Amino acid sequence: MLIEQAAYGNRWRRVSPAAKGTLALGGLIAAFAAPTPAAALLVAVLLAGVACLGARVAPALYGRAAAPAIGFLALSGLTLLVAIDADFSWRWAPEAWPRVASLTARSLAALAALLGLVLTTPLPDLISLLRRLRCPELLLDLMVLCYRMLFVFSAALQDTATAQRARLGYASTRLTRRSLGLLAANLTLQVWQRAQGLHRAAQARNGNGALRLLSPEFDHARRDTAYAAFAGVLLILLARLAV
Repeated sequence: MLIEQAAYGNRWRRVSPAAKGTLALGGLIAAFAAPTPAAALLVAVLLAGVACLGARVAPALYGRAAAPAIGFLALSGLTLLVAIDADFSWRWAPEAWPRVASLTARSLAALAALLGLVLTTPLPDLISLLRRLRCPELLLDLMVLCYRMLFVFSAALQDTATAQRARLGYASTRLTRRSLGLLAANLTLQVWQRAQGLHRAAQARNGNGALRLLSPEFDHARRDTAYAAFAGVLLILLARLAV
């Protein structure tokens, strides 16, 4: 929900998704073109600055959205510094540090490029862009359904938790454990039933085609895309020339 909050509340909400996708593509290319970890980190900082200062995404919200991915990346980097010998004993491998640093820095830059796209582009606009790029309709339909089910899941979670608090379901440790178990069981059942209802509704309407969403018109789409392409090229050149 943090991503949706940022996507609908940023200053670039009315900018063409093609322009933001072009900038993200330039950031991805710059991330992999960076010859050193320092250059890749510079790309990551610039992309994060563009999202926070240009699109006005709140830095706290940006950090909360990026935290899970950064934590996973840090854990992955630590595991790459562990070597397993032939006798299945493990040891630290400091000789792998240059390769791990380069991989981690490039991954951070790629993460910043993708976050800049998803934190400024609502999913309906993103799906419209992917449809114009001829992505498989089945994949797009799955994205739409998952997007819908996320809100269903969130609403069911909030309603059930509110009802449990009203009945003092979290007044003690024992009651908290019991309430959490009932919450998980109830959510599983509700999401399953609502998914089945959505499927039956689509069948009742003879829904055997692609799921279509209304896409708004974006002013100055070509101009914004040209600006984004120019910024992406500059970012790639900066990544290649930075030491």
